[in-house]
Amino acid sequence: MSKILIIEDEEAIADLEKDYLELSGFEVEIENRGDVGLKRALEADYDLFILDLMLPEMDGFEICKEIRNHKNTPIIMVSAKKDDIDKIRGLGLGADDYMTKPFSPSELVARVKAHMARYDRLVGSNAQKNDIIEIRGIKIDKTARRVWVDGGEKNFTTKEFDLLTFLAENPNHVFTKEELFREIWDMESVGDIATVTVHIKKIREKIEKNTAKPQYIETIWGVGYRFKI
Repeated sequence: MSKILIIEDEEAIADLEKDYLELSGFEVEIENRGDVGLKRALEADYDLFILDLMLPEMDGFEICKEIRNHKNTPIIMVSAKKDDIDKIRGLGLGADDYMTKPFSPSELVARVKAHMARYDRLVGSNAQKNDIIEIRGIKIDKTARRVWVDGGEKNFTTKEFDLLTFLAENPNHVFTKEELFREIWDMESVGDIATVTVHIKKIREKIEKNTAKPQYIETIWGVGYRFKI
């Protein structure tokens, strides 16, 4: 189900938009503050944003700019301001559409569907070909070499990514440090296998809620590590 985030401080308008979109089969979340809305937009995965221009704490222009710095997700900007300059500025910052209040909720739904279809045509075919691993809230895109934990993207170094991916592709298998070192740093490498321990620690800091009680990468004392599913 496609997921939409509405960033709108007028609750009646946000609720109306949400009702119509949910009737059309979308999953919808609402945020009323600009700064909090931006945080959610950047940390979680959404298929489209509906962004009001005038918001408390941070306006729609700034939010649009920040989202575009990180994501290509479609953005529909809405505002009671009819000035062409605002529309030009919004589209110039990366918004895909600009709707002036008041507007028909059914028109909003139609535009949402159109922009999602267009976005899918542009990138959907490539996304479908990506090699994806998903395990209990962790999503690893092997093709794009990107990792998300509970919807938020995390940054990994090359070896951290390779090590996490290898363990996730071989769940419940216990590997010694020597085996992991040979696999990730290749058999011809000469180095200290303690680097495996260091990389496991860094990976845990990014994927575990409590590194003292890891839920994903377990230490099997005296043997090595395993990825638990």
